Amino acid sequence: MSGVGEKVSGTTKTPADFLKSIRGRPVVVKLNSGVDYRGILTCLDGYMNIAMEQTEEYINGQLKNKYGDAFIRGNNVLYISTVKRTVADGA
Repeated sequence: MSGVGEKVSGTTKTPADFLKSIRGRPVVVKLNSGVDYRGILTCLDGYMNIAMEQTEEYINGQLKNKYGDAFIRGNNVLYISTVKRTVADGA
């Protein structure tokens, strides 16, 4: 499959659908510099500018800072990934 418009059980799911579905959920945002930000995705626009809450900054896998709110400019974003849910999280 091409990955852009993958069919899932008869419906087409686009990257925009994925981004809408993860709003309000825990995510990992990896920057081009290699720094990871983990927190709750609160807002996202068409330029991939991101607003997050309860944000933690990880450098080389180690926690460096904690922020209440964080705003990330879209041109710095390498990818956005959801955090896997565990049984303790209610999954």
